[in-house]
Amino acid sequence: MGVLKQDKARFDTRLSLEQKQLFERAATLGGYRNLTDFVILTVQNKAKEIIEERETVIASQNDKEIFFDSLIKPQKPNEDLLSAKDEYNKLTS
Repeated sequence: MGVLKQDKARFDTRLSLEQKQLFERAATLGGYRNLTDFVILTVQNKAKEIIEERETVIASQNDKEIFFDSLIKPQKPNEDLLSAKDEYNKLTS
């Protein structure tokens, strides 16, 4: 079976000595193999959390727009709905 090629990208940053020591301590206490694993996994999890939260808000805003549009500009009932109404009226009268 062939080996899958995984694209890689490099991310470099500068941080203060205090930040590096803090992150290294957290990585050690958290049981991560090294600082790189700690940073990548922590940032990845936070990124997913932010994206999920924002997508939920966006979906919620879209739902609100659809709901209020239907109240402000109601559509005429289609044939199926009119037929269902007629059936209901027959059963209840």
